[in-house]
Amino acid sequence: MMANYKPLPFGLTIKPSSIQGLGVFTTITIKQGTNLGMSHFQLGSQIIRTPLGGFLNHSEKPNCYKTKLRFANQDKPQLQYDFKKWNLITTQDVKVGEELTVKYDLYKV
Repeated sequence: MMANYKPLPFGLTIKPSSIQGLGVFTTITIKQGTNLGMSHFQLGSQIIRTPLGGFLNHSEKPNCYKTKLRFANQDKPQLQYDFKKWNLITTQDVKVGEELTVKYDLYKV
């Protein structure tokens, strides 16, 4: 059995956006407060976007926000790693066909 890689969570797709370029859209209704998964992560000084984070468009009235989670190795401090990730959370119900948006600042995750 081979595992299938899914770059986006179930119920999301990428398609042309009226905001700019491509955007992330719903194919199902998503309830307010749903954690859609990781949009960005940081290793050292490098921030990497996942497919979910790479196609989010900006809105002054967004339907999602990014929340930061930070992980540190507390069990084995000699390994010293510091990992941060941002998950995408819906701030309202998002209907079928709507684009997911966030309010963002340039290069601030």
